[in-house]
Amino acid sequence: MQYEEFRREYLAGGLRRHMLDDCPVAQFELWLEQAVTGGISDPTAMVLATVDAEGNPWQRIVLLKGASPAGFVFYTNYGSNKARDMAEHPRVSLLFPWNALDRQVIIGGRVERLSAAESARYFLSRPRESQLAAWASRQSRGISTRALLEQQMQSLKNKFSRGEVPVPDFWGGYRVVPQRIEFWQGGAHRLHDRFRYYAEDNGSWRIERLQP
Repeated sequence: MQYEEFRREYLAGGLRRHMLDDCPVAQFELWLEQAVTGGISDPTAMVLATVDAEGNPWQRIVLLKGASPAGFVFYTNYGSNKARDMAEHPRVSLLFPWNALDRQVIIGGRVERLSAAESARYFLSRPRESQLAAWASRQSRGISTRALLEQQMQSLKNKFSRGEVPVPDFWGGYRVVPQRIEFWQGGAHRLHDRFRYYAEDNGSWRIERLQP
């Protein structure tokens, strides 16, 4: 297979400065709404990039669970590789790859833990099976067979068969506080449109057009 032959033109539409909201979160929410109405599969799926203690980068897909001027929220196990990476290097990058709309949004910023109350509020809103899965999985740890994982899940179903599933103390949320947000719109002949917002000290945002 000749990968060099895979190419297409990006003709979904251009992006101009007057089309952008002065607030990047408001602009993100508009694009997310358009991704949802446009039928994008998993529109809230985002690539989270971290760096470990040895300086090795790693990426994985997580789901966005909240967006506001304060930041972008997701949840995970505190013992996971990503959580350990973030404890070591609390600066991360997020990528929303809305390819069907010829769009990307890239977010860079520092990450902080949500409060226990915020994490508990979301955990208790999750489907029961998802709550049990959070207990069952020692995320990022090796396991010899899937059967053992399923046994752990069944054991927890039995243990918590009555009443609510308690909130694990090893699970919770993170907020990425944005410092840079870039909006990328594909353009014909590889003349793409890129605009990057930079957080200023006074709380405002500076917008710059970037060459493709």
